[in-house]
Amino acid sequence: MGSSEPNTALERLFRETGWTLRQCAQAVNRIATERGTPKQYRAPSVHQWLNGTVPRDDARSLILEAFARRLGRPVTHAEVGFPAPRAGTEATAPSTVDGIIDLGRLDMDPSRRGVLSAALFSVALAVPDWPDVVGRMEAVRRGARTRLGMSDVHTVSAMTEQLSSMDDQFGGRTARPLAATFLVNTVAPFLRTDGPEDVRKAMMSAASDLCYLTGYMAVDEGLHGLAQRYYLKALELAGASEDHLTYCTTLRGMSVQAVDLHQAPMAMRLADAAASASPQAGPRMRAFLAGQQAHAAAQIGNRRSALRYLQEAEVAMDKAESRGKVFGSYDPAALQYHTSQVRFEMGDTHGAVAAMQESDRLRYSVYRRTRVKERAILAERQLAVGHLEAACQTWALALEDYPLVNSGRIDKRMTAMFHLIRPHARNHDAQALYERARAVVRPELIPA
Repeated sequence: MGSSEPNTALERLFRETGWTLRQCAQAVNRIATERGTPKQYRAPSVHQWLNGTVPRDDARSLILEAFARRLGRPVTHAEVGFPAPRAGTEATAPSTVDGIIDLGRLDMDPSRRGVLSAALFSVALAVPDWPDVVGRMEAVRRGARTRLGMSDVHTVSAMTEQLSSMDDQFGGRTARPLAATFLVNTVAPFLRTDGPEDVRKAMMSAASDLCYLTGYMAVDEGLHGLAQRYYLKALELAGASEDHLTYCTTLRGMSVQAVDLHQAPMAMRLADAAASASPQAGPRMRAFLAGQQAHAAAQIGNRRSALRYLQEAEVAMDKAESRGKVFGSYDPAALQYHTSQVRFEMGDTHGAVAAMQESDRLRYSVYRRTRVKERAILAERQLAVGHLEAACQTWALALEDYPLVNSGRIDKRMTAMFHLIRPHARNHDAQALYERARAVVRPELIPA
């Protein structure tokens, strides 16, 4: 397309958004920053695109995602008048197992970090419904093993538990490369090995759980496009094994990812899909799902639904706790976190602080990564209500565990901390916190 020929397709969509040129550029820049590749497009750039200048390859996916988010539907290259992507530039996997191998190999290789970062979170992601994935799996190809047994399934499940524990204590950036290696070298060959139907389904269920965990750890590092790809593999495997629990848990995890990125409509759709796909959920699972529905509804601004879902979660949690505590699943600390998030979204920052303090009091000590992250959030909200000294004390507690945790989300919170306390440099507590943080936090995270 020559520069003398206006891009009428892009112009038509641009008018549909109602944006100004500047607003369009800002939307594209926000997504680029989210991906970890900041851009500084301005109104003249958008004007050039509308006049027929074809954006660079790396800009096209950003533009498509910006329009998809604004319009609330998928947007294709053809629809905006861009050339079709070159072969190999889109992640296409011919099968579930091949897709897992491709993802895992990317994740195992530190030299491919740029490729991983370029995977873009998409609100237009096609999420398969339960009927579309249940019982479906491509024909296996015989691997090195001649027969699959339940001992192999137990190996995968036990390793997933260990990786989950490492993630809780040391962060996703530490554990995810190990998970990717295990997926490629051990789990993928198991998925291609013949065995009794019940054993094969159990293996696919165990692999689904591991894919979900690996996606969750990618979220922790801020690799949101990569996380979505792992989550989709988890959904495919859960459907193939008829594992409702992991299917619903994955949808709920995808909702958490979306709400944390402030994509509230997508978060609500995913949370509702998770709830509707588990009609016979027990009370703890119901609390797990309703708490996320409450957070998403609050972010949308639907106060009535948010409070209703939160009450459902509280009632379900009371029933679950009366049946005995289950370590490692949704617990009262997690429910208090959701209560805090709902109150914060509804403008009750004082209530959000109180609920987050209760969550911190109830949390098991093994969840170190969550403790550091949510203490940082608590400190931000304490500062927002004018409690500077209390905020400094909470940040100081987070710094005690920070050197042991390798997490992209926590790194962002630490950078935010420096920005937030800088205006209070004359306060003794703030000054002491700043100096202590400089000695602990990695230098590249400290604002100049």
